[in-house]
Amino acid sequence: MIKNTVAGIKLLALDTSTEACSVALQVGTDILTLDEVCPQQHSKRILPMVQQLLSRAGVSLNQLDGIVFGRGPGSFTGVRIGVGVTQGLAFGADIPVYGVSTLAAMAQAAQRLHSATQVVAAIDARMAEVYIGSFSLQNGLMQPGVAEIAIKPEDISGFGLNGEVYAVGTGWQTYAEALLHKQQAIIAADILYPSAQDMLTLALPALGAGHFVAAELAEPVYVRDDVTWQKLPGRDTRPI
Repeated sequence: MIKNTVAGIKLLALDTSTEACSVALQVGTDILTLDEVCPQQHSKRILPMVQQLLSRAGVSLNQLDGIVFGRGPGSFTGVRIGVGVTQGLAFGADIPVYGVSTLAAMAQAAQRLHSATQVVAAIDARMAEVYIGSFSLQNGLMQPGVAEIAIKPEDISGFGLNGEVYAVGTGWQTYAEALLHKQQAIIAADILYPSAQDMLTLALPALGAGHFVAAELAEPVYVRDDVTWQKLPGRDTRPI
């Protein structure tokens, strides 16, 4: 069913929200992926990675049906880079964009790699907090349960998940003991960061439903209440 739906699709996805830099390109049913762990190098690596995949596939930007980006949560600077690069590419090629949750992407990876049906994804948010959310499989896609939040592990009230639960993301590496006290889970050590290929999977239904938007409408999701996407004249007010 999915193959028939995506037969003619050309879709690019990118993410720079964590220590990793990830790009994926879908051409029909074929997917090319590049994932690199390159802390503080995102602004230097992301465009060459995009160009590498486009060149390998023989696809130009203006042939794309859209660009998918990791909308967060994650590093403030990293999320901004991802949104900015997406907007720049999409403006130049006049193509629409769509944001995917980084936590949902990691949950989708757990389904792809481990056939998981329930996942708690957590990214180390620094300041003794995690960005965290729970997901359950519906029709092959991970759907959110508890809303994504930034919280100290010890303040989590629980997720109400029973049975086999997978845990993904750097938050589970840093705060395993505290998080396991709140939710028993199988920690998938092979899924630390979101991958753009899983963002493609989550974005396909949105493309078919016409939910992609104009580049200027691309928005990050920071989760923390004190972070905004506003710039005053002559001064960037967003946290680093």
